Formats: sequence, structure tokens, C-alpha cells
Amino acid sequence: MIPTVKSFVANMVLCGLLLAGICLPGITDAQALSAPEQTINSLNAQLLATMKQAQALGVQGRYQQLAPVLAKTYDIASMTRIAVGPSWATLQPAQKAALTDAFSRMMIATYAKRFDGFSGETFQITEVTNRSADKMVKTQIIQSNGKPVPINYLMRKSGPEWRVIDVYLDGTISELASRRAEFTSILKSSGPDALIASLRKQGDRLLSGG
Repeated sequence: MIPTVKSFVANMVLCGLLLAGICLPGITDAQALSAPEQTINSLNAQLLATMKQAQALGVQGRYQQLAPVLAKTYDIASMTRIAVGPSWATLQPAQKAALTDAFSRMMIATYAKRFDGFSGETFQITEVTNRSADKMVKTQIIQSNGKPVPINYLMRKSGPEWRVIDVYLDGTISELASRRAEFTSILKSSGPDALIASLRKQGDRLLSGG
């Protein structure tokens, strides 16, 4: 699913992207990386640091640790609008703000829940490809048994910054496509206030350790 990392690419990027804290000989500095790579590199560095402190921090501590980097890395407002779909245009400003806030909290809480320990994992970027004006940054979490888990990030330029607008779990499953199906169902059956309440409830459950 994820292309094999060729030796030339590995020589250019693994110092910054293989987050084991070891620089390999002949690696250039971070300026050799593209802006999208640098953004994902910073995200992965914080994820790894949080994983190493996971038990001491607890889920609430992990949330606090991850919130700033996720808010900077993700275009949460655009992601919320995309996940809601065409119904977004019919919402009141207060509903849009509440949905964005609830979606942000739920998403960060999901990371805090999932990244709950460390057993020798490393992260690496394997490839960056163009998607029209966007970039797809393909990454892997290398588990301690050597098995790679692909996570790909679709990134779009927002002002001077490159920010994530979708995540592909296992390399192919769009997080926003899955969310849109969920959101559309709730909106059609119960309306925007019910969706806001659902997202808040999901965030509460995740942060309670449930």
C-alpha cells in the first residue's frame, strides 16, 4: 500500500523523520525537507514524546500535551465544514462555531486516547505526492516488531502554512468520509444541535477513559 522507501530517499530524510533520536551520517539539516514534511515531522515528534510519557500524563495530560500541535497542524475549521457537507451552508454562525469547537475537542481527545503508550515505535515519512494543489504526505508508524502501519495526511496550503485537511488511516480510509456519513445521518434525523451534543459526548467519553 505504501511504496518502499528507497535508499536515496532514506538518506535524505531519515535524520529528521525517523524519530528515534539518531542522526544517520550524511544527512542534511531540516531545510532539505519540504514545508509539509516539516509540519508532519513536528506532529510526529510530539506524538512520540507524548507516547513516552503516556502513563504518567494520563488521558487528560495527553490531551493538554497534544492540543497545541494538533491545532497548529490541522485546519480544523475546514475539516469540520467538509465533514458536515452541504448542510454547513444552512447553519447559523453560532452552530458552526459550536460544531467546530466540539469536533476539535473530539479529534484531539481521540489522539489522546489512541496514543496511550510506547513500546519502541518510530515514525517515518515515505513519500510526498501532489494532489493538484494539495500534497499527500505518506507516513508509517513502525511498530516494535517491524510491522509498518500507514497513515497518510492530505495537506493544503492555508495562508503561509501547510495544514492537514484529511487523514487516511491504513493509507486508504478517509477519516472525513467516515465522519461525513456519521454527521449526515445525525443531521438528517435530529438536526445540528444533536450533532453538537453527539460530538461533545464523544469527547467526554474519550477523556474520561471510557
